[in-house]
Amino acid sequence: MTTAVILAYIGLAIMLIFSGIGSAVGVSKGGNATVGALKKKPDKFGSYLLLSALPGTQGLYGFAGFFIINSQGIITDEMTMLQGVAIMAAGLTLGFVGFFSALNQGSVTSNGIAGIGSGHDIFGKTMVLAVFPELYAIIAFAATFLISMSL
Repeated sequence: MTTAVILAYIGLAIMLIFSGIGSAVGVSKGGNATVGALKKKPDKFGSYLLLSALPGTQGLYGFAGFFIINSQGIITDEMTMLQGVAIMAAGLTLGFVGFFSALNQGSVTSNGIAGIGSGHDIFGKTMVLAVFPELYAIIAFAATFLISMSL
């Protein structure tokens, strides 16, 4: 196994692990807020559920990035060092951006859930605000896609 292959697999692992951890923590924040809000306004469960699930998309982006790169079949002993470094860079980009995006999106959504539970009509506004951290995960996924197309 060459150094390029090792770098590529480390990049893919970072992509999956960090975006997945970020999503797990983000949706847990929303879930915790939902449990508290359900005590006050149980009829708003649908709104809580949608907001709680939003940070889960970053983990999906991480998996999609992994799938796009891994399905190309370029991770072989014949790959160049530049290809290995490019995959590592894609993994770092999507992994870390997905991680921090999901954590912060979970904070936004959990605050929105708490506000809805307190009787405020802020579902739509929370959705709009929650899109901002999501945008950066989408940009990181797009960068991963563009990197994979250049390999």
